[in-house]
Amino acid sequence: MTEPVALAALAIEAAVGWPGWLYARIGHPVGGIARVIGWCERRWNRPDLPRQVLGIATTLLAVTMTAGLAALAERGVRALGLGWAGVAVLAWPALAQRSLYDHVRPVVLALERGDLPAARRAVGMIVGRDTATLDEAGVGRAAIESLAESFCDGVVAPLFWLLVGGLPGVWAYKAINTGDSLIGHREERWRAFGWATARIDDVANLIPARIGAILLCIAGGGGWRVMWRDARRHASPNAGWTEAAMAGALGVRLAGPVVYDGILSDKQWIGDGRAAVTTTDLRRALRVFVRACVLLWIVTGVIAWAR
Repeated sequence: MTEPVALAALAIEAAVGWPGWLYARIGHPVGGIARVIGWCERRWNRPDLPRQVLGIATTLLAVTMTAGLAALAERGVRALGLGWAGVAVLAWPALAQRSLYDHVRPVVLALERGDLPAARRAVGMIVGRDTATLDEAGVGRAAIESLAESFCDGVVAPLFWLLVGGLPGVWAYKAINTGDSLIGHREERWRAFGWATARIDDVANLIPARIGAILLCIAGGGGWRVMWRDARRHASPNAGWTEAAMAGALGVRLAGPVVYDGILSDKQWIGDGRAAVTTTDLRRALRVFVRACVLLWIVTGVIAWAR
């Protein structure tokens, strides 16, 4: 793996994200992974079948197929003489720094216009909780939580696995992470079938989550105490790190009781600041996110120089 691939992929994604016109024409590679996992889940996740074994098989199929296609694609672009620049283009869709920013910004703009229904719709695109009854502070907290958690899932972790495992590594990670979002749930339907994917995703994000939290604290000029104290208050062994770092850096409270599919989940609060998140806090969160991405670029550049 040569680090110019990672830097070039970051640059492409920062410049264009994943354009809407491109999504409308070909979708997104993650959508193909999701279709494979969905196909397996519909046919194999049945009470008369060994759910745990078939869940593991689903994960292995998605990961090996995705990594294998990535390896073949890399071989193809190199054979065409496109070199690392071609590989960077293939890695570009696995990163989501610009895409994440572009999903959170409409929430901020809607709240600043005083259009709460539009803000609820916008945040509903990036969170799994019920948004119909959220007030302005609830919408703001949801957006900041998603921004912080997705900094790991969408930026730090893909870049980490790109550096560690090259193009097959980053797309294997995307297969694992997509599987976790689809079947790695604790509800009865998925508990047995998706447990393996959820645990593998936990391991894959173990180091990136902590790197991401450190970068957010540096970018936010603080938050260390809250990060160390509250990271384990989250149900996920990883998501709490970046959420606690962001909460500490902004001086707000995140998480707390939320509603999923009409059922109240009594989550613990993360942070000890204000629960009444404002649009100013959202703007600050976006600035912290951008600075953390810049720090990630610098780290990647240092790795390239050191090698």
